[in-house]
Amino acid sequence: MSNKWKNGLMLLAVILLVVLPLLLVKGEFGGADDAAEGVISELDPGYKPWFKPLTELPGETESMLFALQAAIGAGVIGYSLGLLKGRQSQQKQKAPSDQTN
Repeated sequence: MSNKWKNGLMLLAVILLVVLPLLLVKGEFGGADDAAEGVISELDPGYKPWFKPLTELPGETESMLFALQAAIGAGVIGYSLGLLKGRQSQQKQKAPSDQTN
């Protein structure tokens, strides 16, 4: 199987992984904070939070900040892997020339 077919199949798999849950899962996509608040209120109805947030951000802004955090993390991981791969390939290129001298 050629690389062109492999890349095409991987791209199709990624698209299916993104689209199928949106089409097939019937439910509400909520955050962990809301779920935890619901469980806490069930377990202890008289619970009072320790502090109040300084500001309440809209859901879209929270999602954007979460996506930005994920993108920065992916960028750091990608840069680190690329740096290590580059160093490894440099060492492989230097190794044969060092042995001939």
